[in-house]
Amino acid sequence: MGFCFFNNVAIAAAHALEVRELERVAIIDFDVHHGNGTDDIFEHDDRVLFCSLFQTGLFPLTDWSEPQQSGVYIPLEGGAGGETMRQAVEETWRPALDAFRPEMVFVSAGFDAHVDDDISDLAFSDADYQWLTQFVLDIARSHANGRLVSLLEGGYELQSLARCAGGHVKLLSGL
Repeated sequence: MGFCFFNNVAIAAAHALEVRELERVAIIDFDVHHGNGTDDIFEHDDRVLFCSLFQTGLFPLTDWSEPQQSGVYIPLEGGAGGETMRQAVEETWRPALDAFRPEMVFVSAGFDAHVDDDISDLAFSDADYQWLTQFVLDIARSHANGRLVSLLEGGYELQSLARCAGGHVKLLSGL
């Protein structure tokens, strides 16, 4: 249903579980769309904690009238900005990730919730994406010996995408 032929983050997580024989991995998805493909793939796999934030009312139009059981979700209404996102991440993702203690962290990094990106009605800033990057790094350092893989998922306004993705890579690489 999505925009890709292969779900790269799911392939990477499955490799870590099956080939590298890890027992627990987390997938943190901050793309503006719900990661329904990733969700479906790992719905019944207790070795994967899927954390997803997204704008409600956008493709794939996930029905949130019935709570999902396979992950930790932050569905955001259009107009939500960084303060709302940060509070929700701290209140929902952090306790779940701390309890789960992933041995490796995978990130579906979408920069399409940026205020300058017309694909959504969310209003994240460059600083919000830096904060999210620091958050995933903190989780990886606390629980996974720093093991983190990040995959670019989205971002359609090229100037904000370049700034945010560049800042993301700089933080991940320790520059």
